[in-house]
Amino acid sequence: MKKSYKIEVDCANCARKMEDAAKNTEGVRDAVVNFMALKMTVEFEEGADVRATMEKVLKNCRKVESDCEIEI
Repeated sequence: MKKSYKIEVDCANCARKMEDAAKNTEGVRDAVVNFMALKMTVEFEEGADVRATMEKVLKNCRKVESDCEIEI
């Protein structure tokens, strides 16, 4: 399953860091951040709890970019 989320991030480099952090989150098969559109598209692994996984994604993204936001 794929879902898109609105994000707030300050620069393209920060967006890349967020994308990498999201990709390395348990339950995420793939993630793509579009800095210009301020959007993150996440593909979840089969059977993953979407809400819980996105909470982990946000936590991991804040480790690399402390002021980022994802509208879950």
